[in-house]
Amino acid sequence: MKLKFAPSCIFLLLLNVFSVFAQKGHDRSIFEIKIYHISSPDQEKSIDQFLEKAYIPAMHDKGIKHIGVFKPIASDELNGKRIYVFTPYSSANEYMDISSNFHLEDLKNGKDYQYASHENPPFDRIESILLKAFSDMPGYDVPKLKGPKENRIYELRSYESPTEKLFHNKVKMFNSGEVEIFDNLGFNAIFYGEVIAGSSMPNLMYMTSFDNMAAEEAKWKAFSDDPAWNKLKVDPEYQNNVSHIDKFLLYPTDYSEL
Repeated sequence: MKLKFAPSCIFLLLLNVFSVFAQKGHDRSIFEIKIYHISSPDQEKSIDQFLEKAYIPAMHDKGIKHIGVFKPIASDELNGKRIYVFTPYSSANEYMDISSNFHLEDLKNGKDYQYASHENPPFDRIESILLKAFSDMPGYDVPKLKGPKENRIYELRSYESPTEKLFHNKVKMFNSGEVEIFDNLGFNAIFYGEVIAGSSMPNLMYMTSFDNMAAEEAKWKAFSDDPAWNKLKVDPEYQNNVSHIDKFLLYPTDYSEL
């Protein structure tokens, strides 16, 4: 016998889940990464206009600052096909409150996006990932970069684990030294997060930032040579906890706040 749940019941279930996160880790932020899948320059222009003129101002009105908007670098085959939007929330309760009361119809400059024709949609589909910040970096950070914005590189990584137990082991590895190593080497991390809803679970994701591609390459060389990392990676406690890695090299849009 199959059980069927009404949409209202599903929403209440999600609300209860997020309430648990809020109670157990009230000081750890919730992040949303929204990925717009697009296939034309017109769609890219439409999403850019919506994000810059409607979405970001609306989120500011709700007290959310530092929205990051990124796109794949020119040499990536996904260039022109993806737009990544990072939105930070101070808590699970704030995320639920805003997301459940966010009405596109109310946006002053979002009419073209909201009322686009089914024959000319502004995107092919939307992918959304929710994350809970690591205990060793319970919020997010604005990068301390000095180079020109157009040269900056933002590296988004996803580490999948073969089991849920090994996933928690990898998170522990980050909190027990890996985050500190990145900090010491000046990786300018934006966030580290446990994915709590997404398509590639169990996994964690994090984003680091660099003044340019040469800096990105130099930092990773320093990381691979770092004595603390070389000691941590052979620790018997932290073996076989990653089964797949995805790396995305991105650049910030002109209107990105990160």
